[in-house]
Amino acid sequence: MIVLAKEKETKTNVMRILDQKKIPYQVHHYAHGEGAVDGASVAAMLGQNPAQVFKTLVTRGPGGFFVFVVPVEKELDLKAAARAAGEKSVEMIHVKELTPVTGYVRGGCSPIGMKKQFPTVLDESCLAFPTIIYSAGRIGSQVETSPADLIRITGAKTAPITMA
Repeated sequence: MIVLAKEKETKTNVMRILDQKKIPYQVHHYAHGEGAVDGASVAAMLGQNPAQVFKTLVTRGPGGFFVFVVPVEKELDLKAAARAAGEKSVEMIHVKELTPVTGYVRGGCSPIGMKKQFPTVLDESCLAFPTIIYSAGRIGSQVETSPADLIRITGAKTAPITMA
């Protein structure tokens, strides 16, 4: 059972938004160095199934920016992502654009709490799990919620968007 986090910790914007929307979540922390840690390593450090730990990717298409949330060991299929976004094509934004566009740093990007809510698509594999884990908006912190809650709070849709 997931309960609202009440620990005395420094809350991220993601946690504050989840609290405000009364969405139950669990916080997971992992040790990290100076920079970003790859998602598979995060899943291993948390002792979690990597298929249940998701990363947030930001792309640009002719219609603007789009957010895709995929399992950490999977790769985003840009053609499938473009189809899901209703675009002709999408490309990953450069890492130097990430903070100005989203407000997040590489390795701490969350689909919740960006500077602006961009159209968001979750890989449909998220629906196979009662909960999924994704960035809490800070390197070293992850949150776990139901996929339905993440879909509701971000206005996301699901689609097959990873490489086969």
